[in-house]
Amino acid sequence: MLNPDTTTIQLSKEELERYSRHLILPEVGLEGQKKLKAASVLCIGTGGLGAPLTMYLAAAGVGRIGLVDFDVVDVSNLQRQVIHGTSWIGKPKLDSAANRLAEINPNVQLDLHPVRLSSENALDILRDYDIVIDGTDNFPTRYLVNDACVLLGKPNVYGSIFRFEGQASVFHYQDGPCYRCLYPEPPPPGLVPSCAEGGVLGILPGIIGVIQATEAVKIILGEGTTLKNRLMLYDALNMKFRELKLRKNPECPVCGDHPTVTELIDYEEFCGIPQAKAAEEAAQSMIPEITATQLKRLLDQSSDVVVIDVRNPDEYAIARIPGTTLVPLPEIEQGAGVEKVRELVNGSELVVHCRSGMRSSKALSILQAAGIKGSNLKGGIHAWSDEVDPSVPKV
Repeated sequence: MLNPDTTTIQLSKEELERYSRHLILPEVGLEGQKKLKAASVLCIGTGGLGAPLTMYLAAAGVGRIGLVDFDVVDVSNLQRQVIHGTSWIGKPKLDSAANRLAEINPNVQLDLHPVRLSSENALDILRDYDIVIDGTDNFPTRYLVNDACVLLGKPNVYGSIFRFEGQASVFHYQDGPCYRCLYPEPPPPGLVPSCAEGGVLGILPGIIGVIQATEAVKIILGEGTTLKNRLMLYDALNMKFRELKLRKNPECPVCGDHPTVTELIDYEEFCGIPQAKAAEEAAQSMIPEITATQLKRLLDQSSDVVVIDVRNPDEYAIARIPGTTLVPLPEIEQGAGVEKVRELVNGSELVVHCRSGMRSSKALSILQAAGIKGSNLKGGIHAWSDEVDPSVPKV
């Protein structure tokens, strides 16, 4: 529960009319609406989760909302990031979000932080806000946000989404557990696919983001029971909610009885990103590459070329390079796909591709170990769309 000073807070006639449905709720009332106006909330990210939660916080009358984002609007965002519109493609997400939030409620103060959150700036940015809401989609930033919140004594309203499933909780609130109590160690790099690789139901972040906004409002009002000590799990495909009980870990290195993390660290290093990148670069240096333009020229000049697409069948059905054969990466990893490729190549020149070049590089490493030589299409089907055939969707 926060205790904002509302003695100097006044609501205008327009605000009284705007929030009239709040004011007649006993749990909110005039005093509660003043608490909302006096409160400040920082949202990390204005993407899938940040879009709905910031719109509802603005509509609810949270007086000051901070936004942290450094990205630009992409057409692939629009399926779920409902704060952005088609006319904002290619423009900064912060500007797009601020424009929409100001339209929803001009009484809200918007603080824009057009930066990538890092160990160098996190404490300075988070320090001036009552509540922090994590709308990020990567593990280094989640651990960074968590540790900064613990060090600053801020509640961390957490949410995450993937495919048809979402999670939400409230960390480090009223002596409750933090994110590290739930996940002491990050998963190995590459083990958990991103939404760009695994997909996400466009409606899902709306549900989880609204839950995050609800938790923030309850904390401000001091009403209801929050998700502290609970992890809410949502399965959209089967429309099921369930929850797991959480406990504070006395051995937690950040919020435990004897913390060992007393300042922000290198979270890329903590999550193994540099080592994974180095290993990936070393592996890629052993694999020949071919550009999309070179591949087009090669296909025009010779019929003795086999192009293998290692993406998933759903991706292949949506967009493909003409004449390619689908052999998904999982099949190659399991061995059956290796023999299939061997039969297809049969002395021809082999080129392997995926969405952007990552999965195909992994596939070629496996094929090379089996004695099958080939080249990786640099940039994948995205490069083909950019350099050769713009009619091919970037999927």
